[in-house]
Amino acid sequence: MCKRQKFRKIMTTPRKKFYLKQPSIIPGFGLSMGFTIFYLSIVVLIPLSMLFIKTAEINFSEFWATVTSPRVLHAYYITISCSLAAALVNVVFGLLTAWIIVRYDFPMKKIFDAMVDLPFALPTAVAGIALTSLYAPNGWIGKYLAQYDIQVAFRPAGIIIALIFVGLPFVVRTVQPVLEDMEREMEEAAASLGASRWQTFVYVVLPHIGPALLTGFAMAFARALGEYGSVIFIAGNLPKISEIVPLLIVIKLEQYDYTGATSIAVVMLLFSFVMIFIINLIQKFNYGKMSKQGI
Repeated sequence: MCKRQKFRKIMTTPRKKFYLKQPSIIPGFGLSMGFTIFYLSIVVLIPLSMLFIKTAEINFSEFWATVTSPRVLHAYYITISCSLAAALVNVVFGLLTAWIIVRYDFPMKKIFDAMVDLPFALPTAVAGIALTSLYAPNGWIGKYLAQYDIQVAFRPAGIIIALIFVGLPFVVRTVQPVLEDMEREMEEAAASLGASRWQTFVYVVLPHIGPALLTGFAMAFARALGEYGSVIFIAGNLPKISEIVPLLIVIKLEQYDYTGATSIAVVMLLFSFVMIFIINLIQKFNYGKMSKQGI
């Protein structure tokens, strides 16, 4: 091939081009990106940066003494462990709820589907009062549990129940559209090849809905870490028993200890960021693995 033919081939080969200005129904890239950065800065970045600025008013030894006191450490343990337990429960039963809504037809299905969103619309304080009236020692359910020396209200178990209540919709609404878009032919093909129901679920369904399920877990876990209204009523707020981190922050603010409140908030913010970052890495790995497999 002569040089002229090589040059003609190079010039006629289609190339993938990237333009900052592309046809769009919204303003151009520059204006849209500028407004997006401005909006995120006002709503997210600037308020969060104030936590670090306020915390920087004290030295590191004071900061460390505040965030590692026995009462605060126990509050970390209660908040994170209860949030993790509630998120794991919501993963299981949220997936089951989404599966029932998508795969089956039954009477009052639309009402059942709408009930899933009630924790979104219901004020968290109302949810906390309702759960406390149910699980208190003299409540409708608590009085029967008390006969077996089981106490839910004013204990970590009550916190988990409240967090399950507020976190369930995050899992259901994240997994539901993925299940609706999933092709049933893949399950039928697996069954025709001799796979059992469990094998079909583990090797066909779960890889498909796994990223969405992980996203629902992350959202439910993140919501549980910062939940306050529904927890303070049923938790009892007993130091080193059922006291959560958001309540400690409120107590610090009521005592005008703003640097102490922001110090605890910074620790929770960093923990939440690391947790979400790790989950995003796992999702990226799963998506890459699925794309290689052609799923």
